[in-house]
Amino acid sequence: MSRLLPIGLLMLACSLPAAAGSFAGSSAGASSAGSSASSGSTSGDDKVVLEAREDAASFVASEGRIRGAQLEAALRHLRESREDARVASDMQLAQAILAR
Repeated sequence: MSRLLPIGLLMLACSLPAAAGSFAGSSAGASSAGSSASSGSTSGDDKVVLEAREDAASFVASEGRIRGAQLEAALRHLRESREDARVASDMQLAQAILAR
């Protein structure tokens, strides 16, 4: 089985630095998360994926045995919002989250 990520997942990984830059410049407090969620912007969605990095690292390092709640939320979000993520394995998505 090939370990190469589909092109769509690579694009996801490449888009994470831009999201991280915009997230890093904002407050990590509840007020910014609440305002972005209520305004309908994608910054709250990007936050879900960014906050899953530590869980993704544990998942990859444990070969899928450790599944954190933040990773589960990010996997669910990615599959709901991106067609290419629907066909990817959990491991491929976790690796894409880490590849930013």
